Amino acid sequence: MSDWPLSTHLAHLRHALTLAQSCPPTTTAFSVGAVLVSPRGSVLSTGYSRELPGNTHAEQNALTKLLPATPPAGSVLYTTMEPCSERLSGNTPCLDRILFPENRGITVVVVGVKEPSTFIAENVAERNLKDAGVEYLYVGGLEGEILEAATKGHGKKKKEEDTA
Repeated sequence: MSDWPLSTHLAHLRHALTLAQSCPPTTTAFSVGAVLVSPRGSVLSTGYSRELPGNTHAEQNALTKLLPATPPAGSVLYTTMEPCSERLSGNTPCLDRILFPENRGITVVVVGVKEPSTFIAENVAERNLKDAGVEYLYVGGLEGEILEAATKGHGKKKKEEDTA
């Protein structure tokens, strides 16, 4: 959990980063990876952006793939980018999904980067998770790699506009 060594947190974030790097690129969303870990440290489920049909997010996919099971008490959710608190598509934000009663076993959310304001002006996940009693832990060290994976495809739109 949060008292695990930094090396453990980084290993799970690197796993999430590998998942993020496998996302189909797009100009309209970030590519994110998520790993749900049991209190004993074993991987329960993984997900990445757009892995499942329907404009799905990484955390959403990790939780969906765990069904019909639910996260056991003391579970840790690792995500390369903090969970979204608003979705322009109208879909349920990942923050809300984490706070659903059936997911109350998630007691720690570990993030590799804050959500840039590219699509949403202010992400309130950190505040809302803390208010709900869920520990929010920022683990630095992979920001450059995470942002590179998260924004793959974003530069393509700009380059196309420049050559048009």
